[in-house]
Amino acid sequence: QVQLVESGGGLVQAGGSLRLSCAASGRTFSTYAMGWFRQAPGKEREFVAAISRGGGLTPYADSVKGRFTISRDNAKNTVYLQMNSLKPEDTAVYYCAADYQRVIPPRNKIEYDYWGQGTQVTVSS
Repeated sequence: QVQLVESGGGLVQAGGSLRLSCAASGRTFSTYAMGWFRQAPGKEREFVAAISRGGGLTPYADSVKGRFTISRDNAKNTVYLQMNSLKPEDTAVYYCAADYQRVIPPRNKIEYDYWGQGTQVTVSS
């Protein structure tokens, strides 16, 4: 069993930055890939970014590529999402997720085994 807790969300103006954190407990953190997803009101939950167990693979959604950076610190059992140049369309609840089966971090939400409760990010224009 893995418990995931996100933090770092908030209200920011367009063009600003936020750093989300996701702290994990339970199974050995370094044995699973991690992902960030987001869900805006009335929309499906969508892939944002993911990172492999050792951090060498980091796929991104096209909509955030070049603005967001995912990273992880296995010693601290934490994954991060640095979000720069934020836009109003980035407004959503952001979720972290863990997948313990795959070497290549998946983009599909159905392949993740554990989820956090989410943190709200609101970007004002």
